Amino acid sequence: MHLIVGLGNPGDRYAKNRHNVGFMVIDALVDRLGPAKISKKEFQGELYKSSNILLLKPQTFMNLSGQSVAAVKNFYKIDNDNIIVIHDDLDLGLGALRFKRGGSSGGHNGLKSIDQHIGSDYIRIRFGIGRPERKEDVVRYVLSDFTPKELECIQPAIQKAGDAALELTKKSLEEVRARYTQKALNCD
Repeated sequence: MHLIVGLGNPGDRYAKNRHNVGFMVIDALVDRLGPAKISKKEFQGELYKSSNILLLKPQTFMNLSGQSVAAVKNFYKIDNDNIIVIHDDLDLGLGALRFKRGGSSGGHNGLKSIDQHIGSDYIRIRFGIGRPERKEDVVRYVLSDFTPKELECIQPAIQKAGDAALELTKKSLEEVRARYTQKALNCD
């Protein structure tokens, strides 16, 4: 069993936020796979199952994502080796994709929460959202919506991140990294 987690914040207010790109990837996978929805209050998230793959959008708000991930992990007895977390990354240009196992949270509160609940040794798909011009604008920036032009531009990267997540359920991190890593998109 594999668990693919997309990070974001619940509710329409946040739906198009840069911080919600993980949710966008899960939504694309749900549309493609047509999985069955699993309703269990203790999971604190939207959970879907397709074959031996679980797709999770924690509904705890970003800073508490680890509660939802840990609840699903423990219920299904999933090893950290089979957990893939898709998240926004300020250190990468818009639409860039990078892959790694473990490491620090880099200040990302969703990853901090997951690390506190299950440890840090899981696979991460880092989806670039770029940086604001001024460092003090970071919170406002990640909680701002993508522009319509940016949303259109990143659609292929959203699909590619979903493809990569599915490939990670069958192939090694190195194989997926070699095939799916991409530089930032030119959305101008």
